[in-house]
Amino acid sequence: LTKSPIPVVTVQTAPFEDQKPGTNGLRRKTAVFEGRKNYLHNYIQSVLSSIDLRDRQGCTMVVGSDGRYFSRTAIEVIVQMAAANGIGRLVIGHNGLLSTPAVSCIIRKIKAIGGIVLTASHNPGGPGGDFGIKFNVANGGPSPDTAMEKIYQVSRTLEEYAICPDLRIDLSRLGRQEFDLENKFKPFRVEIVDSVDIYLQLLRSIFDFSAIKSLLTGADQLKIHIDAMNGVMGPYVRRILCDELGAPANSAVNCVPLEDFGGQPPEPNPTYATSLVEAMKGGEFGFGAAFDADGDRYLILGENAFFVNPSDSVAIIAANLSTIPYFRQHGARGFGRSMATSTALDRVAKAMKLALYETPTGWRYFGNLMDSGRCSLCGEESFGTGSDHIREKDGLWSVLVWLSIIGARKQGVEQIVREHWARFGRNYFCRFDYEGLDPRAAFYLMRDLEAVISDKAFTSQKFAVGDRVFSVEKAENFEYIDPVDGTVARNQGLRILFTEGSRLVFRMSGSGGGMGATIRIYAESFERDPERHSRETQVVLGPLIAIALKISNIHERTGRHGPNVIT
Repeated sequence: LTKSPIPVVTVQTAPFEDQKPGTNGLRRKTAVFEGRKNYLHNYIQSVLSSIDLRDRQGCTMVVGSDGRYFSRTAIEVIVQMAAANGIGRLVIGHNGLLSTPAVSCIIRKIKAIGGIVLTASHNPGGPGGDFGIKFNVANGGPSPDTAMEKIYQVSRTLEEYAICPDLRIDLSRLGRQEFDLENKFKPFRVEIVDSVDIYLQLLRSIFDFSAIKSLLTGADQLKIHIDAMNGVMGPYVRRILCDELGAPANSAVNCVPLEDFGGQPPEPNPTYATSLVEAMKGGEFGFGAAFDADGDRYLILGENAFFVNPSDSVAIIAANLSTIPYFRQHGARGFGRSMATSTALDRVAKAMKLALYETPTGWRYFGNLMDSGRCSLCGEESFGTGSDHIREKDGLWSVLVWLSIIGARKQGVEQIVREHWARFGRNYFCRFDYEGLDPRAAFYLMRDLEAVISDKAFTSQKFAVGDRVFSVEKAENFEYIDPVDGTVARNQGLRILFTEGSRLVFRMSGSGGGMGATIRIYAESFERDPERHSRETQVVLGPLIAIALKISNIHERTGRHGPNVIT
């Protein structure tokens, strides 16, 4: 009995005004996607329509999620709409699960036109949490500004979307499923693939797995404690760190992906990864790590919960790249960091005589640098590091780099960090987050602060705090000119550079989920003297933070007494 072809239906709709993607796609409260009729459908149609029709016909796309609540429903809609819009093949992770680095890896490997990742990164999940849709382009990286603008323009005038409502797929069944559609020449194909396989093959080609395995097994093994925070990383941690690399099964915890991440924000920093911090305090483990929901961010702790600042992490990785076979083979080109990230990486680049690129916040800015061969390693202060093996930041890759360094140097985490400081100096660094602010108050605060620091008189100003005097060397609203294609990104954050290497940065964040505005303040101070490398970060940065609070007036203007999070 031949099944009749599946009908393609066109549904009338009206545009939403608020579908402009932020730094990492469109993030909203889950209730917005779930409850507002056509909200999800409109955005998916806008993404699909933003791809040129000629390119779209018969092409391949990748789809994955971090497993958060509403992902399965959304994947079903994406499949039905991709079919109706002429996509030829979808490659989807088993049970809908794929980490963000794995999506990037698969797009590149199979030369897909792009991929859709359902994630709100480290934001909470569940019906009361957040949901997000991210579109990655053909290089495997996040959409550049031009692609995001195109999606937004389509969304503003959208009148209809195309869908095959009768099309059903089974996300739990590995393998190929084919469908005949009305008025289509070729069958529409869906391939459900193992979530870990293709990405694991890539990692095998980068690292010396036998060296890492000998570190994690045997008599004097390094005992590790890895927290997947009930996000997508559970299957990756179990399969790669435990099965492949021999870490004992009980060294990995919270490895079952849960729709609400067990009720905790899956955010790998010391504020939220409290169970990891507690486990590491006991001293029985030499290395601890946690991952966010979609696996592109990571936290590293040494014995006794010694915290590795992410800005230091990328600098230490850069200084030790030769421990990784991939870099011994390919060599290292330049390094990249976001403007808000500390200048620790700059010092390593200088010592290695390599170019250092300073970009706005957002991983998409590193894509051009990597594609053009200018850049091998990039990092952000928000717990993300990655290399040109893919076009996303990559938490597990970062952890394997650290394990490779520990194995090669035969030193513990804290010793590696302290020796790095002794060689290059220490960049004391912290970030204050003021979340959920009234967007108007935040906008005017930033506008007025820009007026203050842009004033000619400001650059000759001196601030005395206690026994220290800070002289302003430069103050500006950061703008970035892409060295590859010349595109300009303006208004990327206010920064004040002081004469002795201290910095203050103020940024309004772009990746919230419609929960009000976030202002982030970053403070950094450089210390060459090894005798002064063991001081409390907050004590060292206290004077700078006092200046930041004074010139921004943030507490008076927002009614806050302090930040929501300090990292």
